[in-house]
Amino acid sequence: MQEKMKAVVSYAPYDNRYEEVDVPQIGAEEILIRVEGCGICAGDVKAYHGGIRIWGTSEKDRYIEAPVIGGHEFTGRIVKMGEKVTGFAEGERIVAEQIVPCNECDFCRRGIYWMCTGSAVYGFKQHAQGGFAQYVKIHKNSLIHKIPDSFTLEEAVLVEPLACGMHAVELAGIKHDDVVVIAGLGAIGAAMVRMAQLMLPGLIIGIDLREHRLAMGESYGADVVLNPSKQDVMQEIMRLTDGKGCDVYIEASGSPQSVKQGLGVLKNHGRYVQMGVFAEEVKADWNVIGDGKELTIIGSHLSAKTYPAVIRGIQSGLIKTEGLISHTFSLADWKEAFEAAEKEPSAMKVMLVP
Repeated sequence: MQEKMKAVVSYAPYDNRYEEVDVPQIGAEEILIRVEGCGICAGDVKAYHGGIRIWGTSEKDRYIEAPVIGGHEFTGRIVKMGEKVTGFAEGERIVAEQIVPCNECDFCRRGIYWMCTGSAVYGFKQHAQGGFAQYVKIHKNSLIHKIPDSFTLEEAVLVEPLACGMHAVELAGIKHDDVVVIAGLGAIGAAMVRMAQLMLPGLIIGIDLREHRLAMGESYGADVVLNPSKQDVMQEIMRLTDGKGCDVYIEASGSPQSVKQGLGVLKNHGRYVQMGVFAEEVKADWNVIGDGKELTIIGSHLSAKTYPAVIRGIQSGLIKTEGLISHTFSLADWKEAFEAAEKEPSAMKVMLVP
């Protein structure tokens, strides 16, 4: 008889169900892990609300293959391995990168696997079921990293989101005299403040609507924090930079208004990095980019070979994690967890534990 497990399965927008499903069966090159924890990504919340990036406008452009078990920020211990798996042992703690590359497209063959045209992220595809469950099957194409036994559960769960943040910071090409703005101070945004600080820029400005997150931004190294609901952010940034504007604007909030704000506060030849995920299409004055400031617009997708560096950074203490996971819920309480991630003023990263 097939062994069963509990999981949160996404069937449609606003239709997640906590139910009993089969424990995944693994092949010769696959690994089965018992999930210890899984973070809730802002993308998971937006998917629950029917975000167009996930559900598309029809089945033709739909990304998600529902019904599917969500969750890509997971970590766990190996409980079973296929006979062809080498380099790992039962009982070891691991994380798998969020994307399962096809290993066949041009991007994969050139080593740019995070841009795989198959674009299979755990928690959205049938062959890559996610971590909102008691067990996860690690696909044979997965990029797997061992987690030190010294890591807390919180540190292990944070590897995936912080790896995404590190990729965005790397793409920004921060220099020692830059004025850097990071818009959105959730767990990733706050961590990016710290990563940016390690590059010793001239000034780091953090932006968020939540006071708790602004305080976290300061504790993680922001020189100045601004709240758009209480201040004229564009005016204040111009004041702080003697009317010049910032060199780098990293958008990590997924707010359409933040895009206009970023284009407005960047100086000529500034660098805009889009890291946040939007629930809807964004409109902005695109003339600012070319005819106005000759800006560099950079997209940041997933994590791009940054997992090992993040693991080393957390282990050494150079990358902070204190307070980034603010709430922990049992898997059965997924609905309350999603609500906390979206609405709780003190929420940073919310974690589900099976």
